[in-house]
Amino acid sequence: MKILGIDPGTGICGFGVIEIKKGNQTKMLDNGVITTPPHTPLPDRLLDIYDSLHEIIKLNKPDVLSVEKLFFTKNITTGISVAEARGVVLLVARQNNLPIFEYTPNEIKKIMTGYGNAKKNQVQEMVKLHLKLKDVPKPDDAADALAAAITHSLMSKMQ
Repeated sequence: MKILGIDPGTGICGFGVIEIKKGNQTKMLDNGVITTPPHTPLPDRLLDIYDSLHEIIKLNKPDVLSVEKLFFTKNITTGISVAEARGVVLLVARQNNLPIFEYTPNEIKKIMTGYGNAKKNQVQEMVKLHLKLKDVPKPDDAADALAAAITHSLMSKMQ
């Protein structure tokens, strides 16, 4: 099974693709970020994300999509634009007939580290260990997307 994990964002949208092989071995296939220029009109940025995600799906052929749910308390303006980017992610997944699984940041932290209030670097270290990588994937958004994908793989094993 191939899982596409997404850490949604308007300026930086992280993605990570993992594959679960026989014997429950997990392998990273792809990861990175989709970046959009800050002073570009939002509709153009959303179109960039849309087009890029279609290309990522076309190249990697995932079976499911795992996306981080939104949680924000301080900057509602940023939260709204991230929600719009997340909407694009959900649309592209649906257009490509991908089942969608959503996890809150605390759920991802708890699954990855055993603690729902873990620090970002702790989650990233667990991504590195789980995927048997030499280094933590960079940038942070790519590592967060891989954590979303790993979370789904672990949750689906439990069910």
